[in-house]
Amino acid sequence: MCEPDQKTVAVEDAIGLVLSHDITEINARTHHKGSAFRRGHVITGDDIPKLLDLGKENLYVLEMNEDQMHEDDAAVLLAGAISGNNAQFMPEPREGRINIIAGVTGLLKVNVEALTRFNLVDEVMCATRHTNTVVQAGDIIAGTRAIPLVVEKKQVERAVAAANQADGLVSVLPLKSSRIALIITGNEVYTGRIDDAFEPVIRGKVEALGSSIASVTKCPDNLLAIRQAVLEARADADLVIMTGGMSVDPDDLTPLAAREAGAEISAYGSAVLPGAMFMAGYFEDGTPVLGVPACGIHHPRTIFDLILPRVLAGEKITSDDIARLGHGGLCLDCEECNFPVCPFGKSA
Repeated sequence: MCEPDQKTVAVEDAIGLVLSHDITEINARTHHKGSAFRRGHVITGDDIPKLLDLGKENLYVLEMNEDQMHEDDAAVLLAGAISGNNAQFMPEPREGRINIIAGVTGLLKVNVEALTRFNLVDEVMCATRHTNTVVQAGDIIAGTRAIPLVVEKKQVERAVAAANQADGLVSVLPLKSSRIALIITGNEVYTGRIDDAFEPVIRGKVEALGSSIASVTKCPDNLLAIRQAVLEARADADLVIMTGGMSVDPDDLTPLAAREAGAEISAYGSAVLPGAMFMAGYFEDGTPVLGVPACGIHHPRTIFDLILPRVLAGEKITSDDIARLGHGGLCLDCEECNFPVCPFGKSA
């Protein structure tokens, strides 16, 4: 770690000197932490009592050479390299740290491998939210800083290069406002023997992400009927969602009907609980089709909640994507669901 040249100056002798770093104040009564004096502040006689109250009987005056950089200057360079598309920051560090915020509402994408390479560089750091998290415009998505007060320029340059190779470590994909066709299968619903419980669940989750249900079709457990419903739904939809009929029973025909309607199934079955019978596929024109198993009715959160935002952000879901969800893909069925502030769907 870089050891800066510094000399100690008694507070009473510091009048007229310029602070080279922030001085933090912590109020035990209000639990507030902030800068009492900012870097660049010129010490005056009126400041002396306050500094003494903060326990600052001496101040450091730094003397940096041309191969060194102040933590604030380093933070600005690091934040600029970390910020990808729709990620913004204010170039005014607070106590050496800069927060990076989402410029739009959308899906946070973190280049995890590049982030690891960045954090392997000595004297710098970056912490982020989990990748594939839905964020709102203005949310903090990452924070960065140099660790010492004075950092070697070569370390900052190495970290910046690592981030630049990935076109930034964090970015936000806007969510598309999509027209969604919902196809509900099952003789029991089609004949009216039971009330459909899927539509309100799917509608609520879709609308919460800024999209809408354009049509709802109920089908019996009949291959030709489901296939025809899919073909008709595709004509005026950006996404087709199919519910029910995803199990292994003889009457469960949803995946087969999607295939016969022209979809190429990229994943059937998932490494997530609840949601093991989930299906994802695409038609030739790129229109996605998702199959939601019956657990989507009974559980507040399933694999559907993990995949839907990614589809609305324009990502093409592969079998590899589904397989990777196994790490962190076990819902704990908490008595009070706090998703997404929980481990579900998040990996290290």
